[in-house]
Amino acid sequence: MYILFESLPGHARIWVYLATQKLSDSEVEKVRTAQLAFCEQWEAHGQPLKTSFKIEYNQFLVVSVDEGFNNASGCSIDGSVRILKDFFTELGINFLDPSQIAFLMNDEIHLYSRTELKSLFERGKINATTLTFNNLVVTKSDFEINWKIPVDKSWLVKYLPKTSLSI
Repeated sequence: MYILFESLPGHARIWVYLATQKLSDSEVEKVRTAQLAFCEQWEAHGQPLKTSFKIEYNQFLVVSVDEGFNNASGCSIDGSVRILKDFFTELGINFLDPSQIAFLMNDEIHLYSRTELKSLFERGKINATTLTFNNLVVTKSDFEINWKIPVDKSWLVKYLPKTSLSI
C-alpha cells in the first residue's frame, strides 16, 4: 500500500536509484504512475507492504518500505528491481548503471563515469567540498541527513589530491 513519503518513519528502509540521464517531465510522470501502481500492490509473502517513493532532481528514484509494518523479502525486493528494468525496456531509462557518479554543482546534477574521476579531481573540476550523493543510505533518517554530502565525507575522498584534504 502506498503512503506519502513524508509519512514514513525514520527507520523505513530506503533504496536510491540514479538514472543515467535527467528525466523529462513526461518521463517523470510515467515513472511516477508506474511506481505508484507498483507500490499499491507491493507485497512480501502475501502480506502488504507500506511503501512509498519520491523522485528527486528528475534523476533519482528513492523507494522505501516501512519494515516496522511488514518486512520486504528477497523476492519482493527483486520485484522492485524488475520495474526498474521495465523502465529501461519501455522508456529507455536506466536506473541500474553503477558506473555513473552524480555531483550537485550550481544546483544541477552532473554525471561522470568512474573512469573520469581521477582526471576531474586533478583538474579541480571536482574538489573536497563538491556535493555528491550517498546512494547507499539505508533508512529514511539516513537519507535525510547523509544523502547529499561533500566529497571529503564520501568514499570519493580517495580521489582527492592529498593537499586538498581538510584536517
